[in-house]
Amino acid sequence: MAEPLKVLVTGAAGQIAYSLLYSIAKGDVFGKDQALVLVLLDITPMLSVLEGVVMELQDCALPLLREVIPTDKEEVAFKDIDVAVLVGSMPRKEGMERKDLLKANVKIFKSQGAALDKYAKKTVKVLVVGNPANTNCLIACKSAPSIPKENFSCLTRLDHNRARSQVAIRVGVPSDDVKNVIIWGNHSSTQYPDVCHAKVKVQGKELGAYEAVKDDAWLKAEFITTVQQRGAAVIKARKLSSAMSAAKAICDHMRDIWFGTPEGEFISMGVISDGNSYDVPEGLIYSFPAVIKNKEWKIVEGLPINDFSREKLDATAKELVEERDTALEFIGSV
Repeated sequence: MAEPLKVLVTGAAGQIAYSLLYSIAKGDVFGKDQALVLVLLDITPMLSVLEGVVMELQDCALPLLREVIPTDKEEVAFKDIDVAVLVGSMPRKEGMERKDLLKANVKIFKSQGAALDKYAKKTVKVLVVGNPANTNCLIACKSAPSIPKENFSCLTRLDHNRARSQVAIRVGVPSDDVKNVIIWGNHSSTQYPDVCHAKVKVQGKELGAYEAVKDDAWLKAEFITTVQQRGAAVIKARKLSSAMSAAKAICDHMRDIWFGTPEGEFISMGVISDGNSYDVPEGLIYSFPAVIKNKEWKIVEGLPINDFSREKLDATAKELVEERDTALEFIGSV
């Protein structure tokens, strides 16, 4: 069996982690023959809850799980890790301005980026989930100059899966018969779920999404807003944010980094925008269509962008530039 992989999950006492840890520990992400050491980081008041999570992981009697390390200390959590899934962040409280939220999270992700830089393996793959995910990812990346910026990504796979599923339900096919939807931009309500390049398998034949759905008005309006606002809709219904679906998306994202994307398919992930061919400003973590091979992602270049899409790509980029600039103002003061 392969040498154990050391995987860190932050916010490990939270509800996304509760759905996520079992899937990782039983081999759904890094393979059925990959031994694991799980490191669970959370804030000090959550340590007793973490103890309960450790007990449950032990009680699952999982053959791949060699050790579980609960901690509230970054120097323990980030030591020699192969993978970091940064789920923990400051949630938005009632009456809180987005600016206040950014400031609180800059502090967290500057600190965690510095810990990655100091303690983690230089080959570590870092996935940021905690919101605002794109900008948190950028701050962590900037705070870890010795780790290649290509090793950092943020989660837009949940939005990608939401888009894929909405099209599948509309056409009446299984969701794996829908491929190459794209989430462009920010993991926020300005994201652009794009099906201009998507393919749907209908009765054994591959069609473009517009041809398969046969309802352009829905695809250009309600479909987009449904995906953009799905997180808020889940909160309204459950009184809690998406957890099961977020954990599933994290698993999909990390599994594709580990094993690559299927031939002829691309997925969505938030990555550094430097050198892209879509006129997206450089120096952002922006969600693009990507393919992954040998643990390295590449933006899918050269997809034609129509005027409808162009406007939406630019709007979400504008929001990300504003977020980045605000966050960088704060970075010196925290």
